[in-house]
Formats: sequence, C-alpha cells, structure tokens
Amino acid sequence: MSANSDLIHNPILLELLSWPEVKEYLTKCKGIILPIGSTEQHGPTGAIGTDAMTAKAVALEVGKRSGVLVAPTQSYGMAEHHLGFPGTISLQSSTLANVVHDILLSLARHGFERIFLINGHGGNIATVKSAFSKVYKSVESLSLPVSTRFRCKIVSWFLVPDVFREAKQLYGEFEGQHATPSEISLTLYLEPSLQKKLCKLPKPAPSGPIYDHEDFRRRYPDGRMGSDPFLANPNHGEVFLEKASMALKEELCNFLKEQ
Repeated sequence: MSANSDLIHNPILLELLSWPEVKEYLTKCKGIILPIGSTEQHGPTGAIGTDAMTAKAVALEVGKRSGVLVAPTQSYGMAEHHLGFPGTISLQSSTLANVVHDILLSLARHGFERIFLINGHGGNIATVKSAFSKVYKSVESLSLPVSTRFRCKIVSWFLVPDVFREAKQLYGEFEGQHATPSEISLTLYLEPSLQKKLCKLPKPAPSGPIYDHEDFRRRYPDGRMGSDPFLANPNHGEVFLEKASMALKEELCNFLKEQ
C-alpha cells in the first residue's frame, strides 16, 4: 500500500500520465491525493480562487514528499452562502456530493484503495463526508475488487494543528474565520502578483453564524468574517505550506498503511 520509494520527491500528476502509466503506478501504490477547494469571494482584496489554489499547492507538495499520485483539483465546492458576492461559483450540496461520489467511484473501479482529499474550504467538509457514505455503498453493491479495502479521508490544510497555532500566534483574533490572513498569505506566496491587491481595510464584522447568501451579505458586508488580510505576508505563506505538507504527508502515509 505504501508509495514506491523511487517516486518520492517527484510529484506525479494524473493529468500528465497515460493510462498504461497509471496501470503501472497501481502495481506499486494504491493511493491518490485529490485536492478540493472552492471558487468564492475572499473579501475585497482576496483572490476568488484562494481555496482551490491553496488545496492544490498543499496537495502537490504532499505528493512531492510522498510519491503519491495527485488528481486534478476539484475547484468548485459548496459555497452557496457566498453567492451574494460577484464571482462566486457554487455547487448545491447535493450536486457536490454526487460529483465527489462519481470521482471516487471512478477511482475505485480502477483499483485505487485509498483516496486522500486535501481540502481548502470548510463548507465542503460535511457534504464530502456524506459522499463517502454513499460511495462505500456503491463500491460494495458493485462488488468491486477493492470493496473490503476502499477508504476515503478528507483533511483540511488550514486545520492542521501546527498551521492553526502558527496563524493564531501571528494574527491573534484577526485571523478570523473567512478571508483569513493565513490563507491569503499562502496565495501571496504562490502568486506574488496578488500582493498588489492588499490594502488597509476597515475593522471587519465579527465572526458569527452562517445562513443563506442574503443573510451572509448583511452580516459580513465586505465578505470578511473577523479577519484582517492586510496582515498577510508571502513569507508566512511559505511557512504554512511547509507545516501543512509535512503534517499531511505523515497523515497520508499512515492512511496508506491502515488495514
């Protein structure tokens, strides 16, 4: 179940392989990493692609460190509460669940036994876990060869304990809950041109509940939830990427070894 040592430090992208190469990979490793994010507003200065960008970057780094195949990023998530802001593209929860189910089932049909989803958007978690329950039943009902070994796991890079602690230490209460300086820092490290968007902003609305998109827009008029993205720094982003990828590489390797 573990990754081939010859593949370590060489990120493998599913989209760049041919099918015979995937077949060969499966003789050495049954695991695959699936980045999943969202396309949604991140305040007046944050990139709309933040959640997908960060999930992909962490997934690629974990793939590089582990030698495990990385699938194309699922860039659309459950972001209906952000639809009050131009540029947000959301799937309904049921649609996302079906999309994730079909992706996972496709991978199971080919013989992948461990699917490790690296997530960049908190709003995806409950829906993705519901898709896991559904796909387990599908794999079992189809009597696929992997049925007794097939497992899926979702991890959010921003909830990695070392990342969470670092963010709180750097930003305190102004880390907030959305359009956070930690995630913006990672985007600045990945795409330096985003630095020019940053500017000082008024005090953000405090973090609170999330209901529909109209209520969200009323509670959080500029899209931020208690955060000050002006504190973001690309050097911080590099640290977050290192901490997240180190921790998740270890978690992935343990997941691959599970019986």
